[in-house]
Amino acid sequence: MAFTPLHDRVLVRRVEGEEKTKGGLIIPDSAKEKPSEGEIVSVGEGARKDNGELIEMAVKAGDRILFGKWSGTEITIDGEELLIMKESDILGKLA
Repeated sequence: MAFTPLHDRVLVRRVEGEEKTKGGLIIPDSAKEKPSEGEIVSVGEGARKDNGELIEMAVKAGDRILFGKWSGTEITIDGEELLIMKESDILGKLA
């Protein structure tokens, strides 16, 4: 893949949710919501302060994250649907 986000943006691959409920019911595709969990594919270099000093990113490629339902912009790269979003749209990292 030949795409690198700029500044404080990250490229995210959605992680698919469960196909069944805890009670064992299968959720049809038409009733599923898009997952709000993902894995970071690549990150930009970070934001810059007014004086030009670099603010390092708090996440790195490979981190699993949670993000808001309406966060990011959907893009397609090499036939794969990904999201690009600002680091501030990330709600947290998963262990």
